Amino acid sequence: MAVLRFRVYWEEDDATYRDIVIRHTQHFKDLHEAILKAWEFDSKHKATFFRSNDLWQQGREISLEVYEKAYKAPPLLMEETSIGSEIREPNQKFVYVYDFNKNWTFLVELIQVIKEENPRLTYPSVVRSEGIAPSQYGTKGLVGDKLAEMEEKYDLGAGAEGFGEEGEESEEETGLEEEGAAGEEETAF
Repeated sequence: MAVLRFRVYWEEDDATYRDIVIRHTQHFKDLHEAILKAWEFDSKHKATFFRSNDLWQQGREISLEVYEKAYKAPPLLMEETSIGSEIREPNQKFVYVYDFNKNWTFLVELIQVIKEENPRLTYPSVVRSEGIAPSQYGTKGLVGDKLAEMEEKYDLGAGAEGFGEEGEESEEETGLEEEGAAGEEETAF
């Protein structure tokens, strides 16, 4: 059974993304739930996918439900539409919009088709995370693992080069040490 690997970029920062693997027979609702989990968002809001092209233009809509808005064509429903049925090209793209008030937008791109399933994974599954997820409801405090991840990624630890206390002596201390060292040399002769 084919497994599809999608890279899900946060629209605001393409260096922040999550890679999700999912079976081609699973539905867009499964992908929707995997994206929310990967980005640490709740599932309280409306959501929709749009089939897209290389310019990220929005095409046919694949919606969580039929919303009270004008549609150019009736939307497909996430729970009825398998992901494999909407793959039209090798690097198929989708635009995912969550919470229509906040308009969280993610760019979803097919980056790999894997022929065999990994028996150790439960599909869908997040297989790679880059960058810190945006906070759904305001600022997110950097505590625990996230702070440690930032310290490691940006080398912000206490012993990091350029941040130590070594070589930060005052001019007075430096001058005294040089005089003292010179005085010792004179008595040694």
